[in-house]
Amino acid sequence: MKRRQPRPLPWLGGLLAVYLGFPLVAFVVRVLGGGQEGWNVPGLWSALGVSVISASASLLIGVITGIPLAYMLARRGGRLSGAIRVLVQLPLALPPLVTGIILIYIVGPYSFLGRLSGQRLTETIWGLIIAQSFVSIPFLVVVARSAFAAVDETLGEVAATLGHGPLGRFLRVDVPAASDGIRTGMILMWLRAFGEFGTVVILAYHPYSLPVYVDNLFSSGPLSQAEAPTVLAFVVAALAISLSAIHRLPRGLRHGQLGPPPDPTAPQQAAPSALSFQIRANLGSFSLTIGNAAVSGRMAIVGPSGSGKTLTLRALAGVADVASAAIRCGDRDLALLPAERRRIGYVPQGYGLLPGRAVWDQIMFGTDADPHVAAWWLQRLAIGELMHRYPGQLSGGQRQRVSLARALAIAPELVLLDEPFSALDTPVRAQLRRELRVLQREHGLATVLVTHDPQEAAMLADELIILARGHVLQAGPVSEVFRHPLSLEVSSILGLRNVHQGRVTADGTHVRSGRLSVALAERATPGADVLWAVAPERVTVLSAPHARPPVDTATHLTLPGIVTDLIDLGSHVEVTATLDPGIELTSRTATPLVGGPGEACAIHLERDAVRAWQVTAQSPAQLY
Repeated sequence: MKRRQPRPLPWLGGLLAVYLGFPLVAFVVRVLGGGQEGWNVPGLWSALGVSVISASASLLIGVITGIPLAYMLARRGGRLSGAIRVLVQLPLALPPLVTGIILIYIVGPYSFLGRLSGQRLTETIWGLIIAQSFVSIPFLVVVARSAFAAVDETLGEVAATLGHGPLGRFLRVDVPAASDGIRTGMILMWLRAFGEFGTVVILAYHPYSLPVYVDNLFSSGPLSQAEAPTVLAFVVAALAISLSAIHRLPRGLRHGQLGPPPDPTAPQQAAPSALSFQIRANLGSFSLTIGNAAVSGRMAIVGPSGSGKTLTLRALAGVADVASAAIRCGDRDLALLPAERRRIGYVPQGYGLLPGRAVWDQIMFGTDADPHVAAWWLQRLAIGELMHRYPGQLSGGQRQRVSLARALAIAPELVLLDEPFSALDTPVRAQLRRELRVLQREHGLATVLVTHDPQEAAMLADELIILARGHVLQAGPVSEVFRHPLSLEVSSILGLRNVHQGRVTADGTHVRSGRLSVALAERATPGADVLWAVAPERVTVLSAPHARPPVDTATHLTLPGIVTDLIDLGSHVEVTATLDPGIELTSRTATPLVGGPGEACAIHLERDAVRAWQVTAQSPAQLY
């Protein structure tokens, strides 16, 4: 029989639970079996009332001042924020008696504030509130700051594009998203204020709070008389802690209308607005310089990770800090408008769905959202049956549809799409691409798509920007960029195969790359540096035994090579062969014609399939 291995973690956790729980259980047993003394001692209920009132007043001060402070500390860095964080946490580290002495110097009867108030800041309930709030507010600020820091900043950015100003975003997005942490901080703060003793004794001995009242009983009478106030403190603390479990209303009562949607009304159709922009922005050590003057209303930005694609979208939406920007959408100048007034729909990479809100509330979150148009998009995007569901109950494709419907419900002039399909399965991604393409054509949607997938860009855009390291490498119509990439880097980003660099021979009929000479379909400028390419479908790779098939040498060029890779993709086979060091060609055919990697082969090129174009320098100013 296999011996069961010891599990130390449950034992350690159980040991701590026993250590913390045993004194409480023992006290309860003592009270239930005792004489229930202390309930008739004068001052018990007034002390309880004083503690509850002063702790609640301290909590109110903390909510009004501490939650905004926690939000600012979570959203802003720098030395000033660091210094404020240290100051906020100091009361947690100081002994309570020391804290009381410090407060005496500030609000005591002989201080400036004390004389100004007529010595009413000590030995009064005001002094009690000052003492309790000073030592308890840090609990709320520290916990709430961590909760705000965990909130995805994309939620606030999406809310800005939906028409919500800074205060609205704070109250309707950040606070609800951080509500669990804020609630915990509030309970901890209230309990800390309710139970504070040392600072209260120094600053405000009268009126008696419950802890001071217990101390007086303990010092002047039998221990049994302290049972009643101790039981009250125990019960109050248990009730306060239990409130943390009562924090969610029934789903149908939380936000907005969850009944049947109104009658759908199709949005007004309009020609897509062309977008022109020049943006310069810095993010740490990264610098972005991008611009384009579009003719069409459908644009795509393609580039590797870290090239500045998302930063460009955020700058267009107005939610990113920029060094300079000139942005026009149709006849509107957007550069000086805040995000909430730009009428731009934003679909972020992570969907940006608000926690705790049903699908209908998500779609109607925009300040200008039309319920009839929103209902129409519910139907058009096939999510009408999901309107009562919450983000956690949706699949990736459903979340993407909800995010898109929310952006469209405000009738935006422009829709920004940040890699909208990158996290989806291949079948879902293909389906949503087709649906978005139909929406673009049928409803005149002006879109800026950010993607790392060139095929997606070609499918959903008429104009293309190739971005790398924060700079534009090439821009223009999709067909032109794909046919004539200006560099090997651009062709690599676009995923183009069989693109190489070379120089045209003196007679202008061939291009030479290393020791390889390839005939061109058309004459080129003699001596020019060019990029040349041949489509994989027009390359044939044969294994050595079949190196000499009946091929017309007048129409085909045969070259020796070595097979380096073979991929069977079901519908077709891709074969990669090396001709000259650094020169690889890929063939795409319906049936495998070679053996395997490492074998000698023959590569047949159709003579009219090799095309070349001259590489010309293109400055960023030309791209604008």
